[in-house]
Parts: sequence; structure tokens; C-alpha cells
Amino acid sequence: MPPSSRRRRRLHRVLGVGAGLATVGALVAALPAMANGNGPKNDKRYQDVQLLSFNDLHGNLEPPAGSSGRVTEVQKDGTVKTIDAGGVEYLATHLRKARKGHDFSVTAAAGDMVGASPLLSGLFHDEPTIEALNALNLDVTSVGNHEFDEGAKELARLRKGGCHPQDGCYTKGKDKFRGADFPYLTANVTDEKSGKPLLDPYFIWHKKDVKIGFIGVTLKGTPNIVTAEGVKGLKFGDEVETINKYAKELQKKGVQSIVALIHEGGVPVSGDYNYNCDSPGPGDGISGPIVDIAKRVSPAVDALVTGHTHQAYVCTIKDPAGQPRMVTSASSFGRLYTDTTLTYDRKTGDIARTAVASANHVVTRDVAKAADITALINKWNVIAAPIASRPIGYIAGEIGVEGTESPLGDLIADAQLAHAKSLDPTTELALMNPGGIRAPLTYPASGAEGDGVVTYGEAFTVQPFANTVNLVSLTGAQVITALQQQVSGANEAAPKILQISEGLTYTLDLTKSGAARVAVDSIKLNGKPIDPAATYRVAMNSFLAGGGDGFTELGNGKNMLIGSDDLAALEAYLKGNSSATAPYAVPKADRITIVK
Repeated sequence: MPPSSRRRRRLHRVLGVGAGLATVGALVAALPAMANGNGPKNDKRYQDVQLLSFNDLHGNLEPPAGSSGRVTEVQKDGTVKTIDAGGVEYLATHLRKARKGHDFSVTAAAGDMVGASPLLSGLFHDEPTIEALNALNLDVTSVGNHEFDEGAKELARLRKGGCHPQDGCYTKGKDKFRGADFPYLTANVTDEKSGKPLLDPYFIWHKKDVKIGFIGVTLKGTPNIVTAEGVKGLKFGDEVETINKYAKELQKKGVQSIVALIHEGGVPVSGDYNYNCDSPGPGDGISGPIVDIAKRVSPAVDALVTGHTHQAYVCTIKDPAGQPRMVTSASSFGRLYTDTTLTYDRKTGDIARTAVASANHVVTRDVAKAADITALINKWNVIAAPIASRPIGYIAGEIGVEGTESPLGDLIADAQLAHAKSLDPTTELALMNPGGIRAPLTYPASGAEGDGVVTYGEAFTVQPFANTVNLVSLTGAQVITALQQQVSGANEAAPKILQISEGLTYTLDLTKSGAARVAVDSIKLNGKPIDPAATYRVAMNSFLAGGGDGFTELGNGKNMLIGSDDLAALEAYLKGNSSATAPYAVPKADRITIVK
């Protein structure tokens, strides 16, 4: 293909309607270079490599329900269109279609492929998701924090195969779980004793004379958001230091083209998947940890595929040498995938950075389902059906997860308070971490159960972690400190607002900063101010009781009493407070007064 045609093809890919806006500036800058002979004009010297990527699948094999299964797209006239998206049957079709015509195509992911998964995958320790990723021809992924939900040994089993040590084999014969066909990369996750990476730190993708190295890391703060047992014996190193270390090692091995798979991300100004992240200038439309990381990662790295924040973006952030570099993320739950063109220079073995183009694409549901993935899902659904379809309650409408305080957050906090009171009638309040609520409770039927019926499978999707409901004694001063930790310390840059049970109220003033955002004199329990000197019995899940999500004060509770798992608490609450004739009303989410 002549160089001019290739340039037009790339520009069309970047600017095409509905394809997601990529970094046009880098591409436009490349055109003079190409004309001058400094860019990809000789097809024998330059080879386009297609990099398909996604992140934060979280075992969502079936189309995600409610808001978790939608993306928004800004139109040319400024209006916003909502599109149903996701489902691995559709993701497979889109990826296979995208690969057509590309002899050099590699597929990579940036962590959290498993963990916090819906019942279809989570019930079987995510074996179904690994099988699906094998079928998708995933070449490599970094680990995310959720790969450690069940610990390092379970991660190793997912990689190598074999039956679960407690639950045994779910399938036999040819269907026996064989593990991942792709490497999980853990460059910054090391054994505390040996100092060696838990799994491979990098992977070299090699086709004919083209070599690209992939370095995989997860966020260094993983121990703060995973149970202590899950990361026992492991050390999580700095992302930038680790990537730079292994970039040098790859270069010594003759690999000059390098991509970093980083399970850490940022937040764009807009939630629309095709928002122009490079407006008004390169990288101006994004904030968060990935910005600092991108600015410090060695110029030897040619592109960054990121995740963790469940956001969609395609940005240009300059590397330490001042050169433009692509930084991408494809939202979550398989709703998007990123298509990036890396132009490989056979003479230098490096990527011609000015010729890199990238765009996010919606995994729409208007394409044919991939038959092999459908068969895989059906196989696991047959095994799961007796458990998944069991009704546990009734709701009057969708109970969503949107907002600083969400209706579903209120419901779960109330359910945990009720369970705790059954164990200790003196319990007065409950707190729930927002990250532990993974999906809304949708009103439309997911199967044959009927609208408004909550099944065990749907509830499992909401709370898949199998945390226990724990009771601890905290002073009023500690409760106040915990509420302040929502918006200060580890959570100041990205607040984590606890969902609270009925009776607890306070004002959150977002016009202020740090701990001052929590108006202490507004904190009341059943209409009475919290007494700093008094002792309160407080319910929360075991993750929070261990000080997770930066709530170190909650980890200082005394007189702990451990109850049932959180899903059992939700089931019991719905059974006791709803029926077919009197469904559970959607909570008002009015316990926290927000000042903006």
C-alpha cells in the first residue's frame, strides 16, 4: 500500500464517526516526517502492528446489566447517545472482525480480568473467564489488584490449571480446567523473602522479524485495597521504577519496542467514551495517578495500556524526553476495546512514535454472537442454574449504584445493620465501602423469574467477595475519624464515600478540602449528635474491619464479633422485607447532605 494511502487509512481510523476520538495531533505531526522520508514510507522497513487491548473485565461473560452495561457517546452536535455494550460473545466477534486484514496483531490486557465477578464466573473461582480469554486469543495481561482476591496460590492455579484445592473439579475429561494460555505479568509483585517476581515480569511478542516487549504491573497500593490474606508474603513495588528497570533489561536483550500494561489509571473530564482527552492540548483532559506515572516512565516505553479506574480514554501524555506517547484505557466489563496502530521500524527495532494512532471502540450488541463463546457460557450456566435462579426478594424498581450516596448502598448498609442486630441488639450503625458494590439491582428480569424478582445470581453479582459482616466497638471519635478518612489521607485525591445505614446522617461539603469536607457538628445518629467519648457497636464487612480502602481507623475496632457473609445478610434482609405483593421500595439515598 503506498504511503499516502496508509496515512489516509490511519487518519480515517482516528476521525471515523463512532470510532472514538484518538490523538490526532501526533498523527498530523507525522505527515511531514513521512513526506520527508523520516517516517513510514518504505513498506519493507516499516510494519504496522495492531495492538488490541482491554481492561477490568471482572469476569463479565454475559452482557452486564443496567448502567454497568452501557456507555455514552458524544455526538457531533454535542448531544449524548447511550449505547448498550459488553458481553464476551460480542467482544469476541468485534475482536475477530478487527483482526481481519492484519497479519501482525497482538491482544493485551491491563489487569482485573477476574475477581469481583458475576456468579457465572465467580461461583467457579473464575475458571469460566480464563477459558473465555483463551478463546479470545488474549496474548498477555498484567495482573490487577483483584487477581489477588483469593491469594497468590489461586492466581498460580488460574495460570497453570488444575482443580480448586477445596471445591475440586467442576468439569472433567476434555473440559477439565487447564489454566490460561496467556502469561500473567507481575513485574512489581515480588516474594518478600526471595525478592523475585511472583510470575514473569515481561513477555516478548515475536512474529517474523518483529519483536515487542510487554511489561506488566499493578498499582503499588494493591495491599490497601485487597484483604491482607490475599497479599500475604508479597511486596508491591513502585510502578515507574519497575517499568524502567525492565525496559532496560528488554533493551539489553535487543527489544527496543516496549508497551507497559499498567493496572492503574486516571479520570477524564468527561465520561463519554469518545471524549477528546487531548483538548485543549495533549493530555489536558485527564487527571489521576496515571498522569504522573506516564510523565516519569522511561522514553524507551512506546505506549501505556492502563486500567483500574474503569474509565475510557485515549490520551497523549509526553514522556520524560518531551515526546508524545499514547496512554489508553477501555472502560470496564468488556464494553470497549482499544485499537492502536504501532508502526514498527525494522531498521531500529523501535516504534516510530509519530505514526502511532489509537481509538476506543464500543462492543455493541448488534453483531452476531461468537458461537464458541455462547457454547462456553451455556455450559457453565447449566452448572450454575440451580443456584443462580433461586429468588431471594422483590424490588419495586431498579436500585442503582450511581451517586455519592447510592440507593443500593443504603440497602446494603441497612441489611448489614439488621444482620448485626440479630447477633448483638446493641448494634447502632453500619458502614459499607462503595467498591464492594459491583452492580445495580436491575428491575427487568434476567431470566424467566419475572420483573422485579431478585435472584441469588443477581445478588451475587452485586456482592461477590464473600466478606463476612463483622461487629466492632468504636468510640464516637473513631467514627468521626473514619468518616473524615473518606476524603483525606489515602482517599483525599479520590474520595471513597462510605454507604451508611438508616439513622446516621451528616453533611459532606465538597467546596472544602481534606477532612474539613465532613462537617463534624452535623454528624448525628437517630437525630442526636455523635458523642466522641461514647462507645458504639458498628457493623461493617470484614474488608473494612481490616482497615481496607484507606480506612485505617476502622481497623482499630475492639471486641470483634464475626457474623455471616454479606451476601447471606442481603438475602435474609430482602426475604424479610419484601414480597411479590409488597416489593422493596427504592431507597431515597438522602442520608448524606451534599454541598457542592
